[in-house]
Amino acid sequence: MANIKLENIEKRFGDFVAVKDFNLEVQDKEFVVFLGPSGCGKTTTLRLIAGLEYPEEGDILIDGERVNDLTPADRDIAFVFQFYALYPHLSVYDNIAFPLKAVKVSKSEIDTQVKRVAEILQIANMLNRKPSMLSGGEMQRVALGRAMVRQPKVYLLDEPMANLDAKIRVDTRAEIKRLQHEIGATTIFVTHDQVEAMSLADRIAVIHQGVLQQIGTPYEVYNRPESLFVAGFMGMPTMNLLDAELTAQGGESALRLSHTDVYLPLSPQRQTTISTAAQKNGLVFGIRPEHITAVNQPSERSIAADVHLVEPLGAVNILDIRLGTHLETQEPVLLRVRTHPTFHVTVGDTIWLNFNETEIHLFDRETERVLS
Repeated sequence: MANIKLENIEKRFGDFVAVKDFNLEVQDKEFVVFLGPSGCGKTTTLRLIAGLEYPEEGDILIDGERVNDLTPADRDIAFVFQFYALYPHLSVYDNIAFPLKAVKVSKSEIDTQVKRVAEILQIANMLNRKPSMLSGGEMQRVALGRAMVRQPKVYLLDEPMANLDAKIRVDTRAEIKRLQHEIGATTIFVTHDQVEAMSLADRIAVIHQGVLQQIGTPYEVYNRPESLFVAGFMGMPTMNLLDAELTAQGGESALRLSHTDVYLPLSPQRQTTISTAAQKNGLVFGIRPEHITAVNQPSERSIAADVHLVEPLGAVNILDIRLGTHLETQEPVLLRVRTHPTFHVTVGDTIWLNFNETEIHLFDRETERVLS
């Protein structure tokens, strides 16, 4: 397989910068997912690697070789598109065999490779069918088979499950992960679905407005976000992000959540991470809903607040808790808390909150970067 390296890549369409100063290395046999909202530059970056677009600046290297000027055919890459692009007049067998026939592989070798791939993908009993006789999930497996049969250096998958229904997506996702581990293929997968990214990736590259925000394991991008965008994008529901300022309470430094009477004590270690510049720019406090504990009785450091909304989701409840009111807009300042479904409260009830201090994140409001 292959190692892929992107060095200072920039891609422009007229005055629009689609990919900006992009640096990334994908290791041999690694499964990397490009994750971000629509229009963030993830598909453009994938097309740059494939040779379907060319960068204005920077270098693309595959196994140490600069491939900027090579055609897609010379890069030894297989691309699976969002739309299956199967030949409707050809059978499943001939669709899978097409790349091998194009390079004049012998009939016996084609037959061996097609049947091997079909067995892996569990479509061996469909080889004589036409695409019109297949379900969406089956057509996706045929498209994957056509890419796999070539045994290229790199597999590039551009939202290959976007057109599948929920049940087939889950099944196909599991199949793709199993296949990637089985064949040990260097793979880059594009999606806007964070559940898909978390379940598939060895590492996730989170992209926003053409800029690589963070690259890390699913655990790292979820639990240790490096920017406000990553913190607000990852998670369902997403991280609570509230403006805050450094202040003093009872002679000790504390964090006050803006437009509320909530003060959170800061440890000396936490205080040292807050630079003078960050204090001047302003702070953003972040904590995930599952890192807040809601109880019915007060304790020494618990914070009283009223329930604004209850969302029962079966396995969990999501509570919207009112902490205060924005002075300018009169909108409520809300905090989302995840609780066990047996924690029964109704709108208007007063409950008490305890914060897991080790899971509090602080960001510089101006730079939007985490204060580590």
